Amino acid sequence: MQNTNHSGRLSKWAIKLSEHDITYKSRPAGKCQVLVDFLIELPPEFERDLQLPSDDWILQIDGSSSLKGSGISIQLQSTTGELLRQSFRLGFKASNNEAEYEALIAGL
Repeated sequence: MQNTNHSGRLSKWAIKLSEHDITYKSRPAGKCQVLVDFLIELPPEFERDLQLPSDDWILQIDGSSSLKGSGISIQLQSTTGELLRQSFRLGFKASNNEAEYEALIAGL
């Protein structure tokens, strides 16, 4: 936990709950686990559909923001495996999400 106020409050609650034989467990993010559970339970006949066709190009993007500025990077992989990479510094302030969106737009 990054906020000390929140961690202190949780510690106080954990102490109070322990008096009653109750334990606190933080709730993990469920989004990734749902996808993993889905893939594990996927019937074998559908696994063939999950593989990408070899004639597709693969676009990978990343954007980040800090106090020093924002930037994006783009990587495009051809069907032959050739990689095209490019990085840009954004000329305006952007949040992490905005930098990711800008990377996607630039990649497209």
